[in-house]
Parts: sequence; structure tokens; C-alpha cells
Amino acid sequence: MKITKEARRTSRQLFRACIANGKLDDASVRKVVSTVASSKPRGYIGILDAFARLVANEVDRQRAAVESATALAPATQSELQASLSKKYGRPLTLEFSVNPELLGGIRVKVGSDVWDGSVKARLKALSDSLSA
Repeated sequence: MKITKEARRTSRQLFRACIANGKLDDASVRKVVSTVASSKPRGYIGILDAFARLVANEVDRQRAAVESATALAPATQSELQASLSKKYGRPLTLEFSVNPELLGGIRVKVGSDVWDGSVKARLKALSDSLSA
């Protein structure tokens, strides 16, 4: 669905109004959505769609998905949490999961950034370089 520049601009303004202390405020997001949905300004569907995309991107930026071949020790988890928070300059919520298909190593995804240090990725890269 194509939205107008005005709707995109309005959604960005609403999104900026929901940021408090560098973090997305859940109560403000709920209030914005209910207010826009009830008042139904021109292009409100486009506004809400663009706003939802901005909110989803921000939530992804504040969350890190960590996959490992085996369960990580609590000390390793806290060290990883500290180093990622330091790298991004903001506190991150880490979600740890076990994926035996990785064979070894870890894969970390923060927003659109992906660091893949798994054995599976290295084997795939080797296979691709040999087949080329």
C-alpha cells in the first residue's frame, strides 16, 4: 500500500513523540494508536501502517537474538550482554536459544545487524568458494 508523504511525515512525528529518554514508551505508543484510530484523520490507515513499521524496527533495535549450538553458561551470557550493550551504547534485551543445526559457535542478530560465527556458516562459505 502506498502512503502519502504527509502520512509518512505524521507517523514519524508521532513516533518521535513516543521516544522518552532514548527508549520507546509503550504507554505512549498505545495512546497514539488509540487516538489515531478513534479520530480517523485523512490517511489514518497509512499513518498507522508506517507508525507500526517504525515501532517494529525500534523494538528490533533494542532486542538481540542469540543462537548457539549448545546452551551458553550464565557467565558467558552476562559477558555477551555487557559487550553488546557497550557496542551499541544502549541496554539490549537478549533472547538466547539453542539451535543444534549451527554445529558450533554462535549467531547474534541485533536489528538488521547479523554476526554469524557458527560452524555451519563457515562450512557454507567454504562450499560456496569451492563451487565458484
